[in-house]
Amino acid sequence: MKNMIAVSDDISLRLDELAERTQLTREQIVEDALTHGRSLAWREKWAAGVREGMEDADASDFAEDHEIAAVLDKFKN
Repeated sequence: MKNMIAVSDDISLRLDELAERTQLTREQIVEDALTHGRSLAWREKWAAGVREGMEDADASDFAEDHEIAAVLDKFKN
């Protein structure tokens, strides 16, 4: 059973753009938000971070060992 809800034009546009960037459907994005409490803004930020990471990897821009160690040290008990 499919349910339809009305959303603002802004939300609809953001869903379309996010669906295109993530190769997910609008329905998958909305279901994820409702099931896991992930807002549209969270999903947009996540997708941007993934895209940035892929661009860095394509440019062979990887973290140095000392940079990784510094981040891990922040989370030690």
